[in-house]
Amino acid sequence: MSKTSNALEILKRRTKRSPALQRLYEEEKVNYQVAMLIRKVREDLGLTQGELAKRIGTTQSVISRLEDADYEGHSLSILQRIASALKRKIVIKMDPIKHVA
Repeated sequence: MSKTSNALEILKRRTKRSPALQRLYEEEKVNYQVAMLIRKVREDLGLTQGELAKRIGTTQSVISRLEDADYEGHSLSILQRIASALKRKIVIKMDPIKHVA
C-alpha cells in the first residue's frame, strides 16, 4: 500500500480495518449531508437562517445548529417542518453497504 497525505484516503483505509470506526464515519457523513442540504436549499431560496426559523416557528439559533455538520440531533419531524416551509419533500432511501476487502 502506497503512502498518502490525502486525509480522506487515510480515513478510508483506517475505516476498512475497523467496523466501529466505519459506523461512526457513516453516521457523521449523514449528519454532514443533512446539515449541508438544509443550508443549500435555504441559501438557494435566498433565505436567512432567521427567515427560515420564522417559517417553521423556531429561532435562528436552532437553524444554525441544524446547519452545523457536528450536530447530531436531526429529527425527522424537524426535517419535515423545514421541507414543508421550503416547499420541498423529503426522500429517504437505503443503499446497500459496500464492503471493500
